[in-house]
Amino acid sequence: MRTLRSGAGRRTAVRAGLLGTAFALALTGAAQLATAPPAQAASLVEVSGFGSNPGGLRMNLFVPDRLAATPGVLVVVHYCTGSAQAMYNGSQFDELASQHGFIAIYPSTNRPGNCFDVSSTAAMTRDGGSDPQSIVQMVRYVQQRYTTDTSRVFVTGVSSGAMTTQLLLAEYPDVFAAGSAFAGVPATCFSTGGAAPGTSAQAGWNSDCAQGRRILTAQQWGDLARATYPGYTGKRPRVQLWHGTNDETLNFQNFTEAVKQWTNVLGVSATPASTETIGSNRTRARYGGTGTQAPLETNRLQGTSHNLPVDAAAAIAFFGLDQAAPTPTPTPSVTPTPSVTPTPTVTPTVTPSPTVTPTPTTTPSPGTTPTPGPTPAVGGCAVTYAVNQWNTGFTANLTVRNTSSTPVDGWTLRWSFPSGQQVTQSWSSTVSQTGSQVTATNAPWNGSIPPGGSVQIGFNGSHTGTNTAPTAFTLNGVTCAVA
Repeated sequence: MRTLRSGAGRRTAVRAGLLGTAFALALTGAAQLATAPPAQAASLVEVSGFGSNPGGLRMNLFVPDRLAATPGVLVVVHYCTGSAQAMYNGSQFDELASQHGFIAIYPSTNRPGNCFDVSSTAAMTRDGGSDPQSIVQMVRYVQQRYTTDTSRVFVTGVSSGAMTTQLLLAEYPDVFAAGSAFAGVPATCFSTGGAAPGTSAQAGWNSDCAQGRRILTAQQWGDLARATYPGYTGKRPRVQLWHGTNDETLNFQNFTEAVKQWTNVLGVSATPASTETIGSNRTRARYGGTGTQAPLETNRLQGTSHNLPVDAAAAIAFFGLDQAAPTPTPTPSVTPTPSVTPTPTVTPTVTPSPTVTPTPTTTPSPGTTPTPGPTPAVGGCAVTYAVNQWNTGFTANLTVRNTSSTPVDGWTLRWSFPSGQQVTQSWSSTVSQTGSQVTATNAPWNGSIPPGGSVQIGFNGSHTGTNTAPTAFTLNGVTCAVA
């Protein structure tokens, strides 16, 4: 199973070869319209002017050197504290796009915490003026400029991106054919009724949903999904779900609730048509069919935390993007739209912390440190520490940059909290703390930092009224500059 990319050697070599290269049209004969935007070969290119963009998102596009005759389109949505570049670097979707000839769109948000809006009233409504609408505008931009197969548009994401994936499938069933959500929540589960569109507002946090306290019937969940696009009676997208049973950030109960929702929306039996064990801890169940592209596929990862592996190849196979042409699948019956459109009735507590993102699968005991890889030269690292805080807590985001001329392969970052702050939850790294001393080690996908490259990590913490920022950091024992 291919997880998030653990090395950057191939990517680094490709980019180094592209430095100073002029932008060129990635033409592939009649497969692409003459009006298609220029793109560097095998690179991620930012696109502006793709629409009204009510969510204030940034659009990044990956067009492989060789496109299929009528390529499919895949939207890849990042996690909190992440970015389009981080998802491009850390996952295999671009490699699979190059192999199979489809186009990949990587949205990116600029909100504090870099979380997508899946909680505001605007986000809960089709074309309501927030992130889901901006993402669909990106898809339509690509469709207008490339000869794509409009029946083969898909979406996938991790954590905040997985929440966005399920919300997009509910709101835009006429745009997306299928979606794959890695550690998300049911569509509308994070609804807070607040207003979060734009780049200045922070995406709301819904503790009831995150902790698995929003437990509804299948009909109630289905009604909430249908209410995002009232009156729609057409075909519904297929859904693939992935979740770890030990998810400490978005409780595993959300997996159970999402199964209720999508079996109801798709109109398939809540009893799996097939169930099988794959490897040591994965249980795959298929609903409404037994093939690779069943209406609903669920993947339960026993003993896995929020930082679950992202099997890009399995997602691509579920979409059918690994095939030259789509494979026909049974069209599930659609549950009619109810006469009364329900609205979310739970008003959860909104806290300043953002939707957190993948945390590592295991947390070592304090004092246990993985063996570090090559150590960068003295003065060869820099750390940027940014914090959002409230009366007794805070969220910190760190960017660790390798400023040396040699790659880092496996890293350990250490610092001391001047005011006795305590880390309570982390993502994109394993964090342990003894007293004021904190140690963060790399997650499975971000252990390699090429020269000039960087990784982003984050955590939630508590304080007793004083929250002084750390003044010194070491990376694999080497003192870093503090930006």
